[in-house]
Amino acid sequence: MMNSVLDYIGQAVLKSPDKQAVQDGEVSYTYQELQKRALQLARMIKDKEAAAKKPILIYLPKSSDSIAAFLGTLYSGNFYTPTDVKFPFEKVNTIITCLQPRLIVSCHSVAEKLISNGIPEEQFIYMDDITEDSAVADPEVLTERIIDCDLAYVLFTSGSTGVPKGVGITHRSIIDFADWAKETFSISSEERIANQTPLYFDMSVLDIYLTFSAGASLYIVPESTFSFPIEILEYIKHNKISFICWVPTVFKSIANGDLLPKVDCSCLKHIFFAGEVMPNKVLNYFRRNLPDAQYADLFGPTEITDICTYYVVNREFADNDPLPIGHPCRNIDAFILSSEDELIEEEGRIGELCIRGTCLAMGYYNNPEMTRKVFVQNPLNRLFEEKIYRTGDLVHYNQYGEFEYDGRKDFQIKHLGYRIELGEIETAVLALPGIHNGCVLYDDGKKEIVLFYHGEK
Repeated sequence: MMNSVLDYIGQAVLKSPDKQAVQDGEVSYTYQELQKRALQLARMIKDKEAAAKKPILIYLPKSSDSIAAFLGTLYSGNFYTPTDVKFPFEKVNTIITCLQPRLIVSCHSVAEKLISNGIPEEQFIYMDDITEDSAVADPEVLTERIIDCDLAYVLFTSGSTGVPKGVGITHRSIIDFADWAKETFSISSEERIANQTPLYFDMSVLDIYLTFSAGASLYIVPESTFSFPIEILEYIKHNKISFICWVPTVFKSIANGDLLPKVDCSCLKHIFFAGEVMPNKVLNYFRRNLPDAQYADLFGPTEITDICTYYVVNREFADNDPLPIGHPCRNIDAFILSSEDELIEEEGRIGELCIRGTCLAMGYYNNPEMTRKVFVQNPLNRLFEEKIYRTGDLVHYNQYGEFEYDGRKDFQIKHLGYRIELGEIETAVLALPGIHNGCVLYDDGKKEIVLFYHGEK
């Protein structure tokens, strides 16, 4: 019985200490090196802050050290929140205001952006201060107090009021998810998993913890690679990548350029997609060119430990057919409720997708009012407390008993793989000097976010 995701690292170190765990193109760590660096950070955290089960902000460029920082935070008995060093300070500050982190793990080259804006320097711990000889914490002492319902991370997603919402996920939720994915898709320790999405985006959870669950190798693809589709394929070929789970936008750029015949990517054995709707026209292009790969459509919001339903592509589709989002993952109950909270079981009738299970987030961090709106009592059960999450996603059953996606109940949109609240953009725009009023709409035909505003030049 695993109590924390750190057990994955301990098992990998015992079994394959010199196996590559993670690399970012510049820095590579074996499992033994990754654990050591994480334990060195944990020692620094414990020396500076004795408390446990507290939030720690990770403010680092996307890198192997980011992964070490996540693990070091967990070894210290705390939980982590990643953010992006390219975010404007105002966005980072809204996260800091909600999270109230006890410490910020960063590096000297990027921390100045926050310090110059008033974040106290004594709150920082720097990864680049760790040396080969830095003291290492004892993993057995650190992990004996961690239990599986402790928070592992809080990821911030968009909010309808313009204030990001922090979604808190436990160790148990991640373990259930990662082990399900490993077993369902037959992921071995020989896999090379390429991460595309930002580490503050929930799709990265699959990349990271599936890697550790299987004792595989994680490749953090340089962000600049995705500006040039041909370079993406060259990266896959050069590094012999076998597993990808990327947003369909990346696949579209490759298909639009008809690039697959130009680069041998037969090393790809698992081609998954999530974050937005995958057009069957694009999927069919990949299936024609890489017919031996396994394809799967993964679906779920941040509040559900990344994925709640999945569809392994097992039949042919016309280019204009809808692609199912499939069936619930293991140990997840997914069902459809009508606007009157009646259970929908018949084919074709649209309702709201609702989820229950250990996959559920603990709620929104420091936001009980918003938590109560969507993490609610199951209306089908009046006998005891049973929380469900109302996703806001509209779905129906098709003729095969699979879920098909029909859109959103609210004004949240999916654009380039990201869930975006139009209200968050409006709030930011209206806060600018000289802007008197404004409205943000989404042009679904052109896939563009459109701003109308009234103000000074």
